[in-house]
Amino acid sequence: MKVCICVAALFFTAVSCTSHSLELDQVKLPPGFSIDIYASPVPGARSLALGPDGTVYVGSRDEGRVYALPNRSRGKTAEAVITIATGLNMPNGVAFREGSLYVAEVSRILRYDAIGSLLKNPPKPVVVSASFPKDRHHGWKFIRFGPDGLLYVPVGAPCNICEMKDPRYSSIMRMKADGSNLEIFAHGVRNTVGFDWDPRTKELWFSDNGRDWLGDNLPPDELNHAPKKGLHFGFPYCYGDNIPDPKFADKDKCRNAVPPSQKLGAHVAALGIRFYTGNMFPEQYRNRIFIAEHGSWNRTTPDGYRIAMVSLENQQSKRYEVFAEGWLQGKRQVWGRPVDLLVMPDGALLVSDDKAGIIYRISYSKK
Repeated sequence: MKVCICVAALFFTAVSCTSHSLELDQVKLPPGFSIDIYASPVPGARSLALGPDGTVYVGSRDEGRVYALPNRSRGKTAEAVITIATGLNMPNGVAFREGSLYVAEVSRILRYDAIGSLLKNPPKPVVVSASFPKDRHHGWKFIRFGPDGLLYVPVGAPCNICEMKDPRYSSIMRMKADGSNLEIFAHGVRNTVGFDWDPRTKELWFSDNGRDWLGDNLPPDELNHAPKKGLHFGFPYCYGDNIPDPKFADKDKCRNAVPPSQKLGAHVAALGIRFYTGNMFPEQYRNRIFIAEHGSWNRTTPDGYRIAMVSLENQQSKRYEVFAEGWLQGKRQVWGRPVDLLVMPDGALLVSDDKAGIIYRISYSKK
């Protein structure tokens, strides 16, 4: 498939295009679904957030940039790729609320006010909070505002596996939009880079990446359910179905840990998750959890590099299956790595890819 890649200069753009070949036909989807380019290039595209005017905001990690993808016409592609911030410290997470864009660096949460009308001349950010550790190992953050109006901010473990005295590590924290009342919501979370709330119950669900170096098939990545504050999800003492970790085995602590609602593939690097709330996909997809599996980095046979899907019944996982795959060809050829997902107002599903530097649009139409 030939697509036109739009190259945007820093901050704004008259857009120029060059031809580039992307084998989107390698991506396998259920019948009736199709995948297209929504925006490109978006180097290192990671977390996604939507503004009320149709602009999609995109975080990155090692690139240190934040992008805006305006789409005032609500069309099938973004109108431009605009870099609105540079030189930040792993600005992976983005969230939008009441006219302001919130951006998560490693140790700080920033806020860009009235950003929608200032894409060509972005304001200087306000520091909302600088209360997070400075460790870069698992320091990049996914952020979102919950149904309670609070901003949820995870703090990953600064290691593969370790026991830290500082309770902020291996947690999901939350705070008011102004940075006050920072508290720990969940413990024992090694590294979550994606979460969402069930639109029916308003309860939190999140992905969590298992530790490395227990072999190709252990431990599983996890989809977890946190219906209330104060739960512990096992790390570093146990994994999976509360199996004691050989380094920090503590059966007493494991006994009280919450096991995963769904064990995912080992080392698939489950990142962004979204409940599908749109009206475009067939009814059976509504309220399913879509999971971006970024892909393994140290497994003998690579796994992941796909979008998975979990169906729930009575708040229990009923089925775990593949929705889209093909970014991994054969056993070694990787051309893309899904990171985050975003349900658009028209019901299409956007997918960010930090390897290809692309935002995809998955849509459905009856044949």
